[in-house]
Amino acid sequence: MASLSKNRTLQILNAAAAGNYGVLAAIAYNIEQLTALVRAAHSRRSPLIIQLFPSTLRQLPTLAHAAAHAVSTATVPISLHIDHAQDFDHIREILTTLPVDSIMVDMSHYDQAENLSKTRTLARECHAHGIAVEAESGRIEGGEDGIADTECLEALLTTPEDVEAFIAADIDILAPSIGNVHGDYGPAGPKEGQLHFEKLEQIGRQVDGRVSIALHGTNDFPEEVMKRCIRSGAVKLNVNKLLLEVWNEHYRRNAAGTPLVRLIEDGMGVLQRETERWMDVCGSSGKA
Repeated sequence: MASLSKNRTLQILNAAAAGNYGVLAAIAYNIEQLTALVRAAHSRRSPLIIQLFPSTLRQLPTLAHAAAHAVSTATVPISLHIDHAQDFDHIREILTTLPVDSIMVDMSHYDQAENLSKTRTLARECHAHGIAVEAESGRIEGGEDGIADTECLEALLTTPEDVEAFIAADIDILAPSIGNVHGDYGPAGPKEGQLHFEKLEQIGRQVDGRVSIALHGTNDFPEEVMKRCIRSGAVKLNVNKLLLEVWNEHYRRNAAGTPLVRLIEDGMGVLQRETERWMDVCGSSGKA
């Protein structure tokens, strides 16, 4: 079995836990977004986890290789993570064909026993290739690109028993369900009391450094909510719309009247600045 001691994702997360800050795990859908994210990491001297959905790997097969090149040539700690991989065969294909650092093996659309069984099998296979494993304990409500299989299933909050069961399945990163949702909360962000910060804190005390904690479902988060989640123990902060909405809005407003090259360059600038802002919020700026 390959050693995980030099695994880039785990090195990034272990440093964040030791330093009491959070690291953005940012979704990219194309080369322009990837470029803006990496530029932000270098500008802020911040660690970064680049995330790709399995659907993106199929749509743009060369993007993972571009991301891997960005990782290997970066002057700050960057890693490549595949988010919400739900298909056994595709996960096994990724293991043997793509230079990734970590994979979320998302079996949360199965019942608890089968989720654990499949997660344990996949964790063993990933570790044999030196790839770190993330899994979802309980079930996070909602759906977005890449995780449609869970969209109509009831949310299940993570229990202490879930935590121990998934750690026993030999995962490296735990994504708990604490009232967070995949998808949108609305312009005001999560409702009062929707996120169970005390549960997140309890999970942090329970894992006691045995695994890292990932926070999913950050769309529409105000800055203070993100900071509180970090204080409560989350170190891997999955972000999608939280960063990319400024990119989307830039294209909605300017696509019709701006030359393509300028539209792309300006869009990368908009996304870079937004990413830098959230790196500041999460406390990772200057930590590389």
